Amino acid sequence: MNMPSPVKAYFDVDRNRDARALAAAFAADATVKDEGNTYAGREAIEAWWSEAKAKYEPVAAPLEVDGQGEAVKVLAEVTGNFPGSPAKLTFAFRLAGGRIEHLEITQ
Repeated sequence: MNMPSPVKAYFDVDRNRDARALAAAFAADATVKDEGNTYAGREAIEAWWSEAKAKYEPVAAPLEVDGQGEAVKVLAEVTGNFPGSPAKLTFAFRLAGGRIEHLEITQ
């Protein structure tokens, strides 16, 4: 599956559970929107991700990639300790300068 390097890094780090490496894939002023909440900046993104990992133990396996360049959508199967697992979620990335500028996760 061909993904831009920051997107590939996001899913690789997600499997390895490395919060610091995950935060490094994002731009300093990046944002993440998930479950109706928005997290701004690397510190907030790292905290969001670490809390979700501890609570739900999610693992995302990419199924399809759509787009290249600055806008990339990845359909992934997410499994974990949450109602409805497994679930297919869309990870919509906006990239800039070799990093993730924005990520929105939706069903």
